[in-house]
Amino acid sequence: MSTPSSGTAAPALEAEQLRLAYGDHVVFSDLDLEIARGSVTTLIGANGSGKSTLLKAFGRLLAPASGRVRLYGSPLRGQSARQIARQMAILPQKPLTPQATRVRELVSRGRHPHQSLLRTWRQSDTLAVNEALGVTGLSDLAERDAASLSGGQLQRAWIAVVLAQEAPVLLLDEPTTFLDLSHQLEVLRIVRRINRERGTTITMVLHDLSLAARFSDRLVAVHDGRVVADGDPWSVLTPRVLRSAFALDASVVADPQTSTPLVVPHELSS
Repeated sequence: MSTPSSGTAAPALEAEQLRLAYGDHVVFSDLDLEIARGSVTTLIGANGSGKSTLLKAFGRLLAPASGRVRLYGSPLRGQSARQIARQMAILPQKPLTPQATRVRELVSRGRHPHQSLLRTWRQSDTLAVNEALGVTGLSDLAERDAASLSGGQLQRAWIAVVLAQEAPVLLLDEPTTFLDLSHQLEVLRIVRRINRERGTTITMVLHDLSLAARFSDRLVAVHDGRVVADGDPWSVLTPRVLRSAFALDASVVADPQTSTPLVVPHELSS
């Protein structure tokens, strides 16, 4: 999959002097942040720290009070929804699954940005849907009612939707919420595979710090309207950052399986 050619040196996403607010409540002020092409970047922070708010701004679901967001060097403002959807796909926290919809029909919605009055369904669309079903392991469930799927299967179906969109940038807002550990691992392995095989730039929000470290190239920790740590998992998941960003006393050790940081909370004193 090729990425847009404009501004070859530009990052996939860039926030410049970004101010995000809900009414009088300012979440971020004067934020600068770049997301490198082909990377997996995970936003971490305590509840209410602004992780999802920042992801919404990247996805143009929240208009900045000031500043700008650029996608491959071009400001989001002024681009049509269809233009953006061909370059960036977004999976929100709780997508609504339509009733009486087969899995294949649901995944086919990912092709909508590629349709128009002059361009109807083509063989390339069918191939994209079939590939998305295959990558997520849903080929055998393609004719099932999506509402009948288990939680893990349904989450994979929604990931298949954004895969079928074939956008080079993917935003995932808490893609493992409400899933048990085995299904969390299943979903994140698919995410990593997409990144490695397709070169997709992925930015996501996760709550589990050890899983974030395991499946990310870069972590960005946010707290109180600012970035408090930004870098590879070992440089971000330190006891100092955990105390300042999460009010958490913990040790950080190497995961025996992956050698990535594993966060071990300390016992609370009685």
